[in-house]
Amino acid sequence: MAEGPRVLYHHRTRAFDGQAVHIREMLRAFEKMGVPYREVALVRQREGMESLALNGALGGGVLRRLSLPRAVVECLEVLYSSKGAKMLCQAALEFSPDLIYERHALHCEAGLRAARKMGVPLFLEVNSPMVGEMESLGLLKFPKRARRSERRVLEGADRIFVVTRVLGDILVRAGADPSKIVVTPNGADLSAFEGALEAGKKFRQKQGISPTAFVMGFVGFPRAWHRLDRVLDAWKSLGTLAKDCFLLIVGEGPAVPPLLAKARAMGFAHKIAVTGPLPRSALKGPVGAFDLAMIPAINPYASPLKLLDSLAAGIPTLVPDQPNLHEHVRPGEHALFFDPNSPSSFVQSLREALEDVDALKSLGKRGRQHLLDAGMTWEANARRVCEEWKSLG
Repeated sequence: MAEGPRVLYHHRTRAFDGQAVHIREMLRAFEKMGVPYREVALVRQREGMESLALNGALGGGVLRRLSLPRAVVECLEVLYSSKGAKMLCQAALEFSPDLIYERHALHCEAGLRAARKMGVPLFLEVNSPMVGEMESLGLLKFPKRARRSERRVLEGADRIFVVTRVLGDILVRAGADPSKIVVTPNGADLSAFEGALEAGKKFRQKQGISPTAFVMGFVGFPRAWHRLDRVLDAWKSLGTLAKDCFLLIVGEGPAVPPLLAKARAMGFAHKIAVTGPLPRSALKGPVGAFDLAMIPAINPYASPLKLLDSLAAGIPTLVPDQPNLHEHVRPGEHALFFDPNSPSSFVQSLREALEDVDALKSLGKRGRQHLLDAGMTWEANARRVCEEWKSLG
């Protein structure tokens, strides 16, 4: 059993998407290490996520499905801090934690309040610059209150775990102490993608995808900003070189219907398949079926789970040339890069991939080895949490 803290893991996440993946995998990692933990939440992701996912419940959270006015949602988020702090304090009576590990949420001060009352450290996990992001989208109804709350939590946390250095720098500008920032990229579950290439062959056969097709793949909830339409435009530019190309979308999202409509108009409808939502336990076959994983666009601070999954599967990935992705992989060594501001760069990268498939396979192998060498796993992230707790003295 690993020597480590007793962890109260708190989150306000009700959605069963990438957020839930992070929560579930971190808790599994604590469990594997023998670190005692207690999940405190309105919806316990560790217990319920996989079964709900298998039944297709991968959409947004409860409040989103109710379509409440945004101002009402934010009021409920503000009120939750008191409820969340009470839940944490009640759990502490039985569990006697050494620290609170909280997934940061908009307007949420529950962990900070409870940590101060208990006299234990607060470790804050931040995955996006929520206040700035919501403001840029014009969705924040109480911006002053949100900024004050964010600053209080950032200043009060003992450690702040971020998925990229880019995000860490954003939080420093929002009030975080640079000395408290700990960069822990999203992790990979290597065991979940063991034998992915063989599983991919079986998946192709089951789906009726030609064994000679060059399969480009995307995993997730595609929105318009993911720019999957770039793939269709690239096929048109590449002409006969792209004749055996096929696009496999593993998931479902609002960008799919317009993408399929565009494909029909361009005569590419027979070259696209959409699996619909799948639980992570079913991703090995589809991801293993890819010849090239695609990230046509990503926000500037993210640590994309889909990149780590394809690295774990030994599948090469095409990614935008951005600082946050340079933190994960190096161009030409572990992934293919393209200039996100240049359509011709995207096309040229695909051309290079199609013209040298053997080099592409070697890139996939190097990517997986890099993942192993760099220790980008959930267990490594959980171990870092324990190390930071010990460093508090």
